[in-house]
Amino acid sequence: MRNLLSSLALALCLAAPVSAQQFIPLWPDGKIPNATQIKVEELVANERVQSVMIPGMFEYMPNAELFNGTAVVICPGGAYSILSRQKEGLDVAKAYNLMGVAAYVLNYRLPHTANVDVSYKAPLQDALRAVRKVRERALSWPKSSGKVGIIGFSAGGHLATTAGTLFRQDWPNIGDALDTLSCRPDFMILVYPVISMQQGLTHQGSRDNLLGKTPSQELIDLFSNEKQVTPQTPPTLLIHASDDMTVSVANSLRFYEALIANRVRAAMHIFTRGGHGFGPTNRGEIASWVELSREWLMRNELITDPNNPNPPVVRPQMPARPGVSATISASAPAPAR
Repeated sequence: MRNLLSSLALALCLAAPVSAQQFIPLWPDGKIPNATQIKVEELVANERVQSVMIPGMFEYMPNAELFNGTAVVICPGGAYSILSRQKEGLDVAKAYNLMGVAAYVLNYRLPHTANVDVSYKAPLQDALRAVRKVRERALSWPKSSGKVGIIGFSAGGHLATTAGTLFRQDWPNIGDALDTLSCRPDFMILVYPVISMQQGLTHQGSRDNLLGKTPSQELIDLFSNEKQVTPQTPPTLLIHASDDMTVSVANSLRFYEALIANRVRAAMHIFTRGGHGFGPTNRGEIASWVELSREWLMRNELITDPNNPNPPVVRPQMPARPGVSATISASAPAPAR
């Protein structure tokens, strides 16, 4: 019954008209790092962004009575070739607004466009800057949890995990006040993510678009995020379907193993059916993933229930033996501080 009600609520949410409050550029005029002097036209067709002229984010704020002070940066997928801004951006923002979460849909630069110098740096620069930009905005909110997470879909999941593992890179620094704010996301939610750039595991189109046709092994390893996990990697929720024929579920499995090996809090839900590119949806068993993510956020004290803002503290427990059914869930203890 709970999943049915959640699916109905999600369906109503996705059907409701919602407008972005504003578009927020990530960088000051003339200070976009890793940019050429070539001007490109912003191309959008059928809500799919084909080139980005001004990297920024679309802000979606929840109703004031629901707002719990947590925020997410949403990274749409599209194989680093396009941005699926509707299904993996706007629709996701609507769903998380219902949880009381401020949502920022990232309009990140695509590696192949003429206004980008070094292809593989640009998306990460924009994602890390977005986390800092949201932290800056949160300073003026009447209520803030101090938590800024990141959500990524498909290649956007690769970008999200890169932000969660390579956040110490100085690539987004431009010498302004935002450089002093943390660019490490406080949590990650990864939905059918590309994780690895290793041959035989990666999504080849995403790798080619990000790293080029003949990348060095050093670059491949750097952007194979299962190799970059440390105890400082943020708590993570992974969502995938076993029958995903576009991005192998092995990507999520490898990343989950690396998280557990490094004692990072992690949970994973593998659905029997769902394919690829389902986004927030009300069809089949995958309809529950948004609700699962809400419960995970609450269990990890990253959001509060709008109907019960002071719930009893519930600590996630490591099960004695992880299950082997279609849905797998486990949590590792937090690393020692």
